[in-house]
Amino acid sequence: MLMPLGLQLRIAHLHLPLTVPYRLAFGEQKRFDVILVGLRNEQGKAGWGEATILPGYSDETVEGAWAFATQLARVCRTDLDIRRMALAAAKTSPFAASAFLTALDWLDDHPALHRSGRFPLLGTINCKSEAPDLLAQEIEALIGTGYKTLKVKIGWDVDRDLKQVETVQSIVGDRAKLRIDGNQGYTRDQAIAFLRRLNPADIELVEQPCAAGDWDSAVAAKQAAGVPMMLDESIFTMDDIGRAASLKCADYIKLKLMKVGNLDSLAHGLKMISDNGMTAVLGNGVASDLGCWMEIAAALGTVSTAGEMNGFLKTPIRILTPPLHTDGANVILDGKLFSIDENAVAAHAVARDGNWPWTEAA
Repeated sequence: MLMPLGLQLRIAHLHLPLTVPYRLAFGEQKRFDVILVGLRNEQGKAGWGEATILPGYSDETVEGAWAFATQLARVCRTDLDIRRMALAAAKTSPFAASAFLTALDWLDDHPALHRSGRFPLLGTINCKSEAPDLLAQEIEALIGTGYKTLKVKIGWDVDRDLKQVETVQSIVGDRAKLRIDGNQGYTRDQAIAFLRRLNPADIELVEQPCAAGDWDSAVAAKQAAGVPMMLDESIFTMDDIGRAASLKCADYIKLKLMKVGNLDSLAHGLKMISDNGMTAVLGNGVASDLGCWMEIAAALGTVSTAGEMNGFLKTPIRILTPPLHTDGANVILDGKLFSIDENAVAAHAVARDGNWPWTEAA
């Protein structure tokens, strides 16, 4: 299928292998499923966006996202077509819609993408307390790299999870803050039991221990907690931010660009969090370097907490060229736009549609 000369659109479904399996309460991930969207105008300028679908995070599926992307690739002829269809689908397919909307941000040369500076990331702990020597080696390596905030995954079993946190605390001491992520793994009673027994030493926050739609449990968890609480999976829209504020069930709110659509919506959400007396955390730990770059650019000068946009460090595959510049636990941007590594895309694409390769502009 070839679109007429003018705005050209291409999509690809990529499988990006992970260096180490990523353990979450709702399953172990061994790869990223990335829906990549490319747009090019008549002048030959290109813009790109991605949606990386994490099974279990929400109701959105890889198959549904690819079907949506294929539909848009086959019927859209202008940027207005793309914007209209993507915005209409934002509530039911937010990740897939964001791939098109952020590609438009890039194509439109959004000023946020030209920000420069240094932004700190958090480090993720994967080893378990059952292997204390390996856990200690992992933590020492992260701290030695310069990470000042570390993430600990929980949500399986309250007693084992408390042991994991306790062991991490004993190794870390006061050298880093700990961000504890439940990934919706607990019932309300389990969350309350965990929070009441949790040693608050060096805990920055506990993130989303209960199901996304269970606001009553979010309130109960906040009331039981002796540490700050953060919502992630519960937050997709600006209304969700307002609801969290009115219920007083969160001290922190985490946003992801793929959930809110585009860079302007993300900036609005970050401001709304601050205006409601909460603190913003930004970043997607399940994304390629493309999505991570856009979030880092958005965070510069606006977000004070360590970023979670470290998904690109979980896979050896880079689709941006030149690669993101890292310095220890920091990413450094120089304000320049990137290009897409066509060879990396071709090597890891399991499906493609649209203009491959681009048709030469008239």
